[in-house]
Amino acid sequence: MFKKYGAIGALHALLAVVLGAFAAHGLKERLSADMLAVFETGVRYHMYHGIGLFLIALAADRIGESKGIRWAGRLMHAGIFLFSGSLYVLSLIKFKWLGIITPFGGVAFIIAWGLAANAIWKSKRND
Repeated sequence: MFKKYGAIGALHALLAVVLGAFAAHGLKERLSADMLAVFETGVRYHMYHGIGLFLIALAADRIGESKGIRWAGRLMHAGIFLFSGSLYVLSLIKFKWLGIITPFGGVAFIIAWGLAANAIWKSKRND
């Protein structure tokens, strides 16, 4: 799990940096201020949760794999696509109906963090 989710988290963080630079240099003149802010929100949460995936990988390596920590990783990964991905498409293509998908990503993030906290709390490690 460490190798898989550590790499996925690092790749998401890399992609967030690339997309942030793209927004700052390539989209500033093309998007309205509101849509640029939407895109930047996607980038910000993409980075937070890329780092989150990396931390989940480290936690799994330290406390051992559990069903909860695996689901935390899966949901965080899905949340990036649902939340950030929908914001990217919404801001670039202006498909307003995509706004309905974004909260599902947010819920995935919330559940992922809760599962991670629970898995760490219930782990056998006492240090």
